Amino acid sequence: MPGSILLKESEKEFTKRKQENIWQNMTAHQNGTLSTEASDFLLNCFIRSPSWQHWLSLPLSLLFLLAMGANATLLITIRLEASLHQPLYYLLTLLSLLDIVLCLTVIPKVLAIFWFGLSSISFPACFLQMFIMNCFLAMESCTFMLMAYDRYVAICHPLRYPSIITDQFVVKAAMFILTRNVLMTLPIPILSAQLRYCGKNVIENCICANMSVSRLSCDDVTINRLYQFTGGWTLLGSDLILIFLSYTLILRAVLRLKAEGAVAKALSTCGSHFILILFFSTILLVFVLTHVAKKKVSPDVPVLLNVFHHVIPAALNPIVYGVRTQEIKQGIQRLLKKGC
Repeated sequence: MPGSILLKESEKEFTKRKQENIWQNMTAHQNGTLSTEASDFLLNCFIRSPSWQHWLSLPLSLLFLLAMGANATLLITIRLEASLHQPLYYLLTLLSLLDIVLCLTVIPKVLAIFWFGLSSISFPACFLQMFIMNCFLAMESCTFMLMAYDRYVAICHPLRYPSIITDQFVVKAAMFILTRNVLMTLPIPILSAQLRYCGKNVIENCICANMSVSRLSCDDVTINRLYQFTGGWTLLGSDLILIFLSYTLILRAVLRLKAEGAVAKALSTCGSHFILILFFSTILLVFVLTHVAKKKVSPDVPVLLNVFHHVIPAALNPIVYGVRTQEIKQGIQRLLKKGC
């Protein structure tokens, strides 16, 4: 009899402790604190302007559909049109693939937060998203650099172009893009994943940006921040320097041409490339400047720029190339005629 009484009392104490633990975990989850058993982050997109989610969901979803449809059309056109099986269009194919992966990595999750409030993201998924964003953005910058080099050789050394820019060159270039950017960006999510997250688990961003995530850690994140800064400027900075050097040399060579219409034709060939590269660089620069001047601007502005930087270039790239590149425009028209 006494044993049964003690057993009932121990069961009551166990049930009481269990209920207290559940209540503490719920309270911690609501207050944004992270217990040792927690296995996810919470993405809080717009802290100061939550109403932005309702206004942005429609244009963001339209841009996402446009990016997916335009890039898919471009890939199909290059794949089916034999006249487009050239090194420049292979690089353009790589650019479209990178845009598609970046969009699929970021935008569906952001729209899920906007529409359904699904702000939870697991640790592995968060660090995987962080790696893909850093790696593929650097790969896109490197692809722009190789496309600028392609135009430089085509205009400044036209007779040597067929021997320099070959299919083997594209294969080696793709291997270089993959190897360089994977090795350089892989430490970023690894350093973040090794930190201890014992404080808040609410990421003040729509995506798992490295600095937004590491800010939640209880450990010293100096090495993480330093590597992010030096690695980012080394990759993107070197690409931008080589890109503008290529176009400076192209401009100088074009101005020396004396043949009638040669200048206009050369500038038209490079115009679409330069417009997209300039837009990619400008929006990235604005994002960096808003982070530097974050005390003077709303914290939601960098978040907004970060989201749109993953979808606007992806939507513009195939449209600009399709409009300004005669071969692609004709290829799309032929495919539409065959479909009809």
